[in-house]
Amino acid sequence: MTKPDDLSVLREAAFSDAVAKLEDLLIQSGRAFLVGAGCSKCAGLPLIAELTDLVLGSAELDGTSKTILTEVKKLFVGAANAHIEDYLSELIDLLAITERRDERGATLKEIALGKTGYTAEQLRKAVNQIKLTIARVIEKKVSIETHRAFVEAVHRPIRVGKVSPGQVVDYLVLNYDTVIEDALALERVPYSDGIDGGVTGWWNPDTFERKGLAARVLKLHGSINWCEFTNDPLPRRVGSCLQIKDAGDDRRILIWPASTKYRETQLDPYAQLVDRARRVMRPTQGSQRVLVICGYGFRDTHINIEVDRALRESAGDLTIVAFTNEDEPKGQLKDWNEDQGIRDQVLIYSNRGFFHGEFSARATKDLLWWKFENLTRLLGGER
Repeated sequence: MTKPDDLSVLREAAFSDAVAKLEDLLIQSGRAFLVGAGCSKCAGLPLIAELTDLVLGSAELDGTSKTILTEVKKLFVGAANAHIEDYLSELIDLLAITERRDERGATLKEIALGKTGYTAEQLRKAVNQIKLTIARVIEKKVSIETHRAFVEAVHRPIRVGKVSPGQVVDYLVLNYDTVIEDALALERVPYSDGIDGGVTGWWNPDTFERKGLAARVLKLHGSINWCEFTNDPLPRRVGSCLQIKDAGDDRRILIWPASTKYRETQLDPYAQLVDRARRVMRPTQGSQRVLVICGYGFRDTHINIEVDRALRESAGDLTIVAFTNEDEPKGQLKDWNEDQGIRDQVLIYSNRGFFHGEFSARATKDLLWWKFENLTRLLGGER
């Protein structure tokens, strides 16, 4: 068993006060969590860079699909931190181009990658094989004790004698795995993920409005246990032991990470989920909501735009609490911290400091509060 990190540095006044601020926000405001891949690392699941290497080297891809993926990867030479979602996004965009050409009856229907032209059918097969490969990498035995402790901490009073608000907690999940849902279920927290039924179920967003819920899980990138039936764009959840002729493994819905991802139709689960996420990040006027961002590296442009827009449109009613493994704010977090109009709404817990508006407290040691397991310890009351 790995020895827990030493968090004694957080007892220093500036950082102890920062933890107290987090507690106060969670007590006084409606709560939502934006959960990225870093939150699944402690369960034994790969980070995005590790997932990329595993997919690229997988024997699950046939020769043509592996060549297509390799050629797409070459298109990102020089790009910083490009990963499998970028490659899959690019591939889906290319597939959309070939499908549009097919629909319009164009003579040139193939897309050139390297020295070879590929048809829509070949690109579609590659997309489905990549999704299936991702699923098989993620579908493994995992330990979710940390997630259970996290759920327990979130859904009970954060301080003895202090009652947390009774609103439903929203989890905006970017991961394909099901560790958050599994932890909620094991801790007997009533929740909805939009799927009605049980082990086998169907998409029904009305479940998000059911009485008695304590949590909603919005899988903004889909889920490894969602699949798509022929001629039905809405996800189903099918028990792994079932063989159903119109729900083969190659039809799994995992992610649609392209510019075409959110097809604005009422029958698109992704559009429905994004619409609901927008509402989560826009509390009713006069109410307060805190969005805690953990395990996320701010590399998804779609998500960054949505959060940034919500922050600017919230009239001060939305507060962002962001945990980052960077020593100080960079990229999107740096932009927010330097923006006079919104900086007071953003609290940044970095590896070497705490930043909120004009205030900053820097550390000479790694604070490590950005790790999901350490955030869980803090929410559980450990100091």
